[in-house]
Amino acid sequence: MGDIAETTGAAACRSCGRPLTVTFVDLGTSPLCENFLPAESLDRMEPFYPLHVYVCDACFLVQLREYVSPREIFRDYAYFSSYSASWLEHCSRYVDQVIGRLGLTPDSQVVEIASNDGYLLQYFLGQGITPLGVEPAANVARDAEAKGIPTIVDFFGVELATKLAAERGRADLIIGNNVLAQVPDLHDFVEGLSVLLKPGGTVTLEFPHLLRLMDENQFDTIYHEHFSYFSLLAAEKVFEAHGLLVYDVEELTTHGGSLRLYLRHADEGGPGSAPAVAELRRRELKRGLGGPAGYAGFAPRVERTKRHLLRFLIDAKEAGKSVAGYGAPGKGNTLLNYCGIRSDLLEYTVDRNPHKWGTFLPGTHIPVFAPERLAETRPDYILILPWNLKNEIVSQLHYARAWGARIVIPIPEVQVL
Repeated sequence: MGDIAETTGAAACRSCGRPLTVTFVDLGTSPLCENFLPAESLDRMEPFYPLHVYVCDACFLVQLREYVSPREIFRDYAYFSSYSASWLEHCSRYVDQVIGRLGLTPDSQVVEIASNDGYLLQYFLGQGITPLGVEPAANVARDAEAKGIPTIVDFFGVELATKLAAERGRADLIIGNNVLAQVPDLHDFVEGLSVLLKPGGTVTLEFPHLLRLMDENQFDTIYHEHFSYFSLLAAEKVFEAHGLLVYDVEELTTHGGSLRLYLRHADEGGPGSAPAVAELRRRELKRGLGGPAGYAGFAPRVERTKRHLLRFLIDAKEAGKSVAGYGAPGKGNTLLNYCGIRSDLLEYTVDRNPHKWGTFLPGTHIPVFAPERLAETRPDYILILPWNLKNEIVSQLHYARAWGARIVIPIPEVQVL
């Protein structure tokens, strides 16, 4: 198995049921990445859970064990999608495209799973289509309702899909952006898609692409709310088990490199999959994702990145330089906890989301402030934690040039701009 370690006492693969014995990467232990702490909680016990990632040696689904249930993770969620301007632009373009491609009308049934604060469905409203959101986190669902988007606060699966199909009719379009990875019971979720999807309808799913995660060292996108990490090869096996066919795929730049899959009922006949599906499948096989050897070598690169980032921060501190962060994303908390970075090396971070102001990052207890804090303290270096939005953020930080601040990007390797 090369650089891949063997372990014992493993759980079963959530796709094919085979025992999980092969390590993909072990990031130690970490708290839940969205559990931001108020000041009064800093001296209380904080639970940490393993970030030990396995790859199934039969179907090659990369996955974490379910250490924490989704109901605990999403009970009160700190992530609001609408605070990223580039993400909103991406969603607006998608709505324009999919309405035209599928010929949707005001009578079409559109459902989004994990609809968050209505960041995407608001654009359907703007085109005369009243959609339905399904969102398990009540606090963010309230923001969607305030936008005029009907939202059901619940987890999606066969039970809810059956109820929605009976009460509202089956859907012409089902959308799932960055939710498939967050589902521990994959088969219940995907069967729910099949139950709710109208004959002739389409499901679109977006998720970070495992191939990009590996090739670009995006280990910080691993956290407890992401139970699975998908290649096209692994995803297709799950869909096939529930009669769904991937009929097209687009490769996106979002979240460091994502896939958008188009699915339909496999038994409907008609044309097969677009050439893009076969081409991506070929590339994944060429990269080795159809066998165990393709997953070796990732962990050593992750360990090197940890050493390089710590070396940079320690050298900056020894030179008397100040370092602050920009952003408080889930991926940043994986990075900081894995590397053991605390406020002695990263004094604070800032975020545009006011729900995070005045809190402390889970595990590291680094304080979070409003973005204005940067201009007040003028740090020498600004470490961008949501590196997937680096172009947007570098543009926002143009004012930091006035005091000579330099921008630091941690992934795929440490880079000082």
